[in-house]
Amino acid sequence: MPTPAERKALLFLAGVIVLGASVRVVRAARDDGASDAATSHALARQIAAVDSAHRVDTKGPRSVKGSGRSIRRRSPPRADGNTSSSTDPTPAAIVDLDIATASEIESLPRIGAVLARRIVDDRSANGPFGSLEGFERVRGVGPALAATIAPRVTFSGTARPSNAVADPRLRSSVTASKSSRRERKK
Repeated sequence: MPTPAERKALLFLAGVIVLGASVRVVRAARDDGASDAATSHALARQIAAVDSAHRVDTKGPRSVKGSGRSIRRRSPPRADGNTSSSTDPTPAAIVDLDIATASEIESLPRIGAVLARRIVDDRSANGPFGSLEGFERVRGVGPALAATIAPRVTFSGTARPSNAVADPRLRSSVTASKSSRRERKK
């Protein structure tokens, strides 16, 4: 038999469960379909990210298995404002900066071989970028370059929190303090 305190706790938990369920019911009743548009937009972005991560051949349209349709990637607008690709035989490929190779990154505008190698090295050392803001941590990448390549890039990884990246100087001082403690114990 539960004690009076345990009965109160069980009653409280039952109340929280009932309240949570009723909030869900009310939200579902008030739903006007606006979340469907937001959900479909988010789903389209996820599909584009997966397509860019699994892309092997970037030339020409790719057919979606079983759908009987092709996906064409838009090319960026040209300097004269014309977006037609009559002079551009290959559509612009979206590059996932969290998994792309240096040669794929080099295909982006204003990024050469040295900067592409630096981007890959930074990603290897500090983890995925996760966003344009995270991408700007690379030396040589600023807001202007990030804005230029924004339509042509995506990020599939989750950025590491900024406090998770320890300063190498801190690591050496922590190691030194541990070793000095060990020496004192002897």
